[in-house]
Amino acid sequence: MKTHFLRAEWNNLILANYMVPQEVLLPYLPNKTELALFEGNAYVSLVGLMFLNTRVLGLSIPLHTNFEEINLRFYVKYCDHGHWKNGVVFIKEIVPKKSISFIANFVYGENYSTMKMKHYHIESAESFECGYEWNDGDKWNKLSAVTNKKSNKIIPGSCESFFADHYWGYSKHSDVETYEYHVEHDIWETLKVTSYSVDCDFKSLYGEKFSFLNKQQPNSVLMTKGSEIKVHHKRELEL
Repeated sequence: MKTHFLRAEWNNLILANYMVPQEVLLPYLPNKTELALFEGNAYVSLVGLMFLNTRVLGLSIPLHTNFEEINLRFYVKYCDHGHWKNGVVFIKEIVPKKSISFIANFVYGENYSTMKMKHYHIESAESFECGYEWNDGDKWNKLSAVTNKKSNKIIPGSCESFFADHYWGYSKHSDVETYEYHVEHDIWETLKVTSYSVDCDFKSLYGEKFSFLNKQQPNSVLMTKGSEIKVHHKRELEL
């Protein structure tokens, strides 16, 4: 049996990072994990990215190999026999194909939704621009960024490291059941963001408790090139 469930490339990830009260995230916190904080504060990230060359159990599914994703996530840590693992929890993930949502919800128990989506990538001699758009009802939401073309290595302990350097995912199946999965990838390099745009109706997409983000500017916006990734089979954490 393959050690990984999914293999793909995650490319051109934009991360808009928002400081939030810890109590907003506690209902989503999986059992046995703790909130991971940066400089004493909790954050959520609105993330846009491209899935490319996607294969499930080694198989490429026609018309389902390349697609956009938007997700809202926050950051946790889990102590595994004395070793701390840094990971993420997804509040909701949005993709353009119903079949992708079905597989992710059924196999991994994640909260996937299906919406019309589109993207663009524009490259010039000096800069790179990319954007993601998704339709919720009659509103097109948008996340975009313009960057320099030179990439930079992530420095351990930095803001970029906290938001972009993660290799574990955790999902809450019940008040006591938590599942963990390993995401294998190279250390990513970041691109310096020179300008960005976020037009997102957080209240409509994520509920009243996130409505305050409609009037809040992100505390930081990052972009990373991404890389090939492998998502391994999930396991349930011991009670």
